[in-house]
Amino acid sequence: MTQPHDNYHAARWNEPIIMEMGSEGQRGVLVDETDQAILEEIQNPLDSVPQNMLRSSKLKLPEISQAHILRHYTRLSQMTLGFDVTPDASSGTCTMKYSPKVNEAICRNASVLDVHPLQNPSSLQGILKILFDFEQIMCEISGMYKYSFQASSGAQGIYTNACLIRAYHESNGEGKQRNEIITTAFSHPADAATPSVAGFKVITLMPGENGYPDFQSLLSVLSERTAGLMVTNPEDTGLFNPHIPDMVKAVQDAGGLCAYDQANANGLFGVVRAGDTGFDLCQFNLHKTFSAPHSAQGQGTAAVGVSEKLAKFLPTPVGDFNDTEYVLNYDRPDSIGKIRSFLGNVQTVIKAYSWVMSLGADGLKSVSETAVLNNNYLATKLMQIKGLDLPWDNNVRRIEQVRYTWKQLCLDTGLTTSDLARKMSDYGLQTYMESHVPRLVDEPMTLEPTESLSLDDLDAYVAVLKDISAQAYSDPESLKGAPYKSASDQLPQNQFNDPETWAMTWKAYKTKRE
Repeated sequence: MTQPHDNYHAARWNEPIIMEMGSEGQRGVLVDETDQAILEEIQNPLDSVPQNMLRSSKLKLPEISQAHILRHYTRLSQMTLGFDVTPDASSGTCTMKYSPKVNEAICRNASVLDVHPLQNPSSLQGILKILFDFEQIMCEISGMYKYSFQASSGAQGIYTNACLIRAYHESNGEGKQRNEIITTAFSHPADAATPSVAGFKVITLMPGENGYPDFQSLLSVLSERTAGLMVTNPEDTGLFNPHIPDMVKAVQDAGGLCAYDQANANGLFGVVRAGDTGFDLCQFNLHKTFSAPHSAQGQGTAAVGVSEKLAKFLPTPVGDFNDTEYVLNYDRPDSIGKIRSFLGNVQTVIKAYSWVMSLGADGLKSVSETAVLNNNYLATKLMQIKGLDLPWDNNVRRIEQVRYTWKQLCLDTGLTTSDLARKMSDYGLQTYMESHVPRLVDEPMTLEPTESLSLDDLDAYVAVLKDISAQAYSDPESLKGAPYKSASDQLPQNQFNDPETWAMTWKAYKTKRE
């Protein structure tokens, strides 16, 4: 069996903020002066800019050499855990998988990197063709009619769904009447949060004895005020709700729409399609399931798909092909408008397109089969670890992830799941996802191995958690101080609870420090 990473120790550099580095006069690159002939042609471009938009002082950027820049970011990378460094099953619900480097290289090509979003569409034919072709692929994968790739996060995609639902009911004269969105407690939290932001009242169905809401709980909240159902399935526990087709039909019979949050779709390729299940609209996270990759608030993209009756409400513009060229259609009076600037994160769509094209239909289905196999293999092995258990029925197979519980170990040792999670980084593994708020599983641990982990990776993961369990029972006090080998120590409790200490920008940080 593969052993835990006993000899692991993270690099720990005392790196300053880059704004505090360098000294006056240092340069990483010398920018060529503009050719005199060009200056004579364009005159001074700043003359056309209103005076109130011009800086009154020079931009304050760090003055630093190439060597110091390289050293700084290399050190930061050495203190960062990610899929390129360690197998990552820890970030449950996030679908962390290997992202092929060839797809990154494609998006760094000048034909993508140097394109301006306001170019004439006639000069964007290659990119628009990719967007159009990938839309057809997404329709085939999901059973939807048309897609938008404008939203730049899963939450933004779910928000787009909420806006589409509102626009549909407003078009029918029922916008004020239908003001309630139904979701479930173990759906992604954004399925409750974003409809609320969009102005809806949110009704949350709680799990029943099987870990998911039963059909009767839905029927009890349906009314003439129901705007729609926004749900994740499988939920964040990995449990697949078999009542979903009946729930969808009931909501639609009551006059509502149904949105399928497919952020947990990594186990469903070639198995379940939103359109076939009756859903009116859905969204996938390309930066998760489609290996774009997940970028920690970076270049995400939510692919929002709709049925034919909702297509006219999609964000503007939408891509079309007029038998001659690919065009951007802005003439859409019923559209909800723009969700994000320009066309969204086109590079993310290209990465997802490359990933799908490299796999083909059979490859996509094998992704899901492998992800489900990995998840259930991991669950079977972990159930042999002392103090760890599966909520609800142990005999019911989970899909692509599992929300476990350390309740018994914590009762036996006095530790918390947070104590155990911090210890993970002492083995060079990501600290695991515990749970979304509110916690409905005691002392939770949520893991999602995806299809990217090998058998050796899974066995090593099991060995680490087995080792942590053994240490918890033999020397629980030692775990309370973990991590010991990480790039950073345990943060003080309540570190982030005081708004007076928050600084979201360098300027705010400097002001508060002074």
